[in-house]
Amino acid sequence: MTNCYLAVDIGASSGRVIAVSYIDNHIYENEMHRFSNEMISWKNYKTWDIDALFEHILYGIKTAVNNGWKPQSIGIDTWAVDYVLLDDKDERIMPPIAYRDARTSTVIGELHEIVSFEEIYSTTGIQFQPFNTIYQIYAHRKQESEAWKKVSSILLLPDYLHFCLTGKKAAEYTNATTTQLVDAKSREWSPTVLKLLNFPDSIFPEILAPGSSLGQVKKEFLPGTLSKLDVILPPTHDTASAVAGAPLTENSLFISSGTWSLMGAELEEPSLTPASLERNFTNEGGYEGRIRFLKNIMGLWMIQEIKREYSNAYSFTDLVHLAKEASFDEIIDVNDPRFLHPESMRKTLQTVCRETGNKPDGPGEEARCVFRSLASSYAAAASELEKLTENEYKSIHLFGGGSQNEWLNQLTADFSGKTVIAGPVEATALGNAVVQMIAQKQFFNLTEARDTIRKSYNLKWYEPKEGLFGYNNEPAF
Repeated sequence: MTNCYLAVDIGASSGRVIAVSYIDNHIYENEMHRFSNEMISWKNYKTWDIDALFEHILYGIKTAVNNGWKPQSIGIDTWAVDYVLLDDKDERIMPPIAYRDARTSTVIGELHEIVSFEEIYSTTGIQFQPFNTIYQIYAHRKQESEAWKKVSSILLLPDYLHFCLTGKKAAEYTNATTTQLVDAKSREWSPTVLKLLNFPDSIFPEILAPGSSLGQVKKEFLPGTLSKLDVILPPTHDTASAVAGAPLTENSLFISSGTWSLMGAELEEPSLTPASLERNFTNEGGYEGRIRFLKNIMGLWMIQEIKREYSNAYSFTDLVHLAKEASFDEIIDVNDPRFLHPESMRKTLQTVCRETGNKPDGPGEEARCVFRSLASSYAAAASELEKLTENEYKSIHLFGGGSQNEWLNQLTADFSGKTVIAGPVEATALGNAVVQMIAQKQFFNLTEARDTIRKSYNLKWYEPKEGLFGYNNEPAF
């Protein structure tokens, strides 16, 4: 049997269990199990089927062993902000509500009557997003008051899945920071914010750094030939794992490109300035104490929804080809909140386009508008990052599923005037795995692990076309 490290990477639309191995100074990935993940309805809420996700994890472990792999450890990462509430018997009180549920819309103003956003930002450094955990908890307590009375502990989704595997509760640092409840400097739950909002600190578990051991997977979940399996906390926020798995070059920005596009830079200390607040940049935790100073951009969610509304008649590749052939050149604000959870992405796109010019007609024009607007948004965010960090960045390292879109990669280079380096596609799983490998003494530190990733994958480079950039280094809306 060949040694491997199991990286469980679950996104808002799909998940995968990947066996990552280190052989002859190269890293290899082998997908064991891929599965879909969709929101389901419960009462009036959009929720996640957390039990199904856990069963997929167990199936992935079993598949790896059956395929001749010997897992040394396992770690789980997911998207941020969503959580599970447990009672005093560690029973789940209700299904985890999805961040795209609109329940927070009625409480954001009320919360900020208690504590200003400026005060929260100066403490936590986390950007405003209507789905942030801080608003979700406030809404939960108000809208489900009887259920809230039973709450004994709160676990973010990957922390809950780790708890299911081991029976041990902990809050991994990178994902905890996204809640807007962690002090950016002390890196612990903020007693100030918790007290102001009357959130009992007893329900929040101890914060542990990525790379920490959580113990062993329970015997009952191990396939017959596997006697033990360590659980090592990766950066449980998927973007934090993706950044760890990206072989960033010096003076390079990054874009984690998927359902969301997360664009930023690695910093040593958080930027809590009024300018960072005004631009709505966030300071999220990273591996080895790094800060991911970044901005959320709506990302390929818009294309995913357009594809779905055409009943999947067009593949993603089809939509790229149609977009390249179209002539529609309107640029819109992809971060318009109307794109967050619309009833119809196509109709919303047409409405927004009509406000600035012409509306797109058909899949090619719709996709072209989204791709060009994304590239323009990346260029604007790059300009903002350079101003806020007082640094000049020569390149943008783009990784994740979106890095396979070569046309969007070239557009990003053209709009920003910067070299774009694309890959690896599975940066999230790689980052998850290499943090486990560092904890198991396979690598000395992240620098060594990134060097190995760089040697193991064929990265693609895109140079900006002369004359196509410069005018759009500021937002075009």
